[in-house]
Amino acid sequence: QVQLVESGGGLVQAGGSLRLSCAASGSNRSIKNINAMGWYRQAPGKQRELVATITNGGRTNYVDSVKGRFTVSRDNAKNTVYLQMNSLKPEDTAVYYCNAVDRYTSSDYWGQGTQVTVSS
Repeated sequence: QVQLVESGGGLVQAGGSLRLSCAASGSNRSIKNINAMGWYRQAPGKQRELVATITNGGRTNYVDSVKGRFTVSRDNAKNTVYLQMNSLKPEDTAVYYCNAVDRYTSSDYWGQGTQVTVSS
């Protein structure tokens, strides 16, 4: 089992920046089995959507709406994934969830979520 704990959410004005962090913990085997980590978000009344992912090897993927504004990165030594969010817009307001995927079982692990609110 893997536990994910997010931090860094909050309230920011449009055009501002926030940095989210997500630390993974668990057994050595479970941690080593993680391949992709990333971030999803869910706004009120909407489905959860992928924001950005990064593999163990550093390959990244972004939803079109955040390209050029958000950057996902990863510190494998600290088992931590980050999401740097710049030029935030009110439509970025959502609960952001950290996600990790087991490379062998494709099991999904989720954090508890952190609220990001962007005021206009």
